Amino acid sequence: MEEIIAELRQPGGKRSNRRLRAAGKLPAVLYGHKQETICLLLPSDAVASAVRHGVRVVRLTGAVQQDAFIKELQRDTWGKQILHVDLARVSAHERVQAEVALELRGEAPGVKEGGVVVQHLHSLEIECDVDKLPEVVYVGIGDLGLNRQLTVADLKLPEGATTELDPSMVVVECRMAAEQEAPTAEEAASMEVEPEVIRRKKEEEEQDESA
Repeated sequence: MEEIIAELRQPGGKRSNRRLRAAGKLPAVLYGHKQETICLLLPSDAVASAVRHGVRVVRLTGAVQQDAFIKELQRDTWGKQILHVDLARVSAHERVQAEVALELRGEAPGVKEGGVVVQHLHSLEIECDVDKLPEVVYVGIGDLGLNRQLTVADLKLPEGATTELDPSMVVVECRMAAEQEAPTAEEAASMEVEPEVIRRKKEEEEQDESA
C-alpha cells in the first residue's frame, strides 16, 4: 500500500486552491465512518503516481494516520491535471466498489491463423474486500484461438470479488481480419470508363490546338 504524507488545511476558495496546486499541493477531503470530514493537502506528484499505477487504496501518514480509498478525482477540462481528491476512510476487510482496468496478457494463437484480437471491455466494476482490491485484472489470452471468445465469466477476480455485469458479456475475442471489400459493379465500371473518358478528352483538346 502506497503511503502519502497528508497535511491539514483550512478550507479556501478557487484562488487559494490554485496557489496550492502551483506549489505542488493537492486539495483533498477525507470522510466516512461517521467521523468528521477533514480538509487535507497531499503532494501532487505522490497522488499522480498512485493514480497512474492504478492504486486505489493509500495509507495516509503525517497529520492523519488512516487507510483511505480514492473515491473520486476532479480533473481539469482536458482531463489531464488532477484538481481535487475525495478520500473515504476504510478499514481492513471492508468491502468497496471500484472500477478496475482489464489488461490483456499473452499472445493469442488465433493471430497466427489470420485473426485479430479485439478487446470489447476495458474495465469493470467489482466489489471486494479493500485489502484484496487489485490495481488491474489481467486477462490471459494465451489459449485464445481463432473465432474464440473470453467472457466476464472467464475472468479471474480476487477471492470473494463480485461484479454485476452479465457473465456472458464478451471481454475479448479473436476473429478473422476483415477483408478489403470488393468494388461494386458500378464502381468497377466507373474505374474502367474513367481512363477512357480522360483519353478521349485529351485527344479532343490536341485536335482543337492543331486546328
